Amino acid sequence: PWSFIPAQLDVKVVPGETALSFFTATNKSDKAITGVATYNVHPPKVGLYFNKIQCFCFEEQRLLPGETVDMPVFFFIDPEIMDDPQLKHVNNVTLSYTFFQTDMDDEEDDDDDEEDEDEAA
Repeated sequence: PWSFIPAQLDVKVVPGETALSFFTATNKSDKAITGVATYNVHPPKVGLYFNKIQCFCFEEQRLLPGETVDMPVFFFIDPEIMDDPQLKHVNNVTLSYTFFQTDMDDEEDDDDDEEDEDEAA
């Protein structure tokens, strides 16, 4: 129910320097949805050198129906990557995310509805 796309397809990164990238998420459903993201770095060995400073993936994200938000990732690639002989040929790194819906929404929404009904009675 979410669309999730990078705001920019390419980010040039200098090892050791911080970089900022944005992803745009839209809840295309008619219900509020809370999700959590996991990330993947490819090639996998680059993951040893990929350091997130701030990321939307650190916390659950809640989007209301039809809501669109920009989600930032502040990161750097450790300059020691330059000394890794297995990665000398690597010029491109792919950062991807997978969102998983959490189960808390239905319970919270149901509880809220019950409380509202009790208060109205």
